[in-house]
Amino acid sequence: MSIQQRTSIRAGLEVDVIQKQDQRTGKLTRGTVKEILTHSDFHPHGIKVKLSDGRVGRVAKITGSCTDGENKPLTGEGH
Repeated sequence: MSIQQRTSIRAGLEVDVIQKQDQRTGKLTRGTVKEILTHSDFHPHGIKVKLSDGRVGRVAKITGSCTDGENKPLTGEGH
């Protein structure tokens, strides 16, 4: 799975993200994807997501599988 491909990221997926304020240090924040914010199919720095706790960052690493039991991609409809 590529962190640069939108099709690799789904709601419920456990990921590590780099938040804007942590770009210089590379500090990772772990969370569960709630919403995909990047509209393009590819982004060289990682797909931007909103985590279930409201924090926003670019996916640096996929750490686990979907936690909601489904494997549906987020289409961006209604976002």
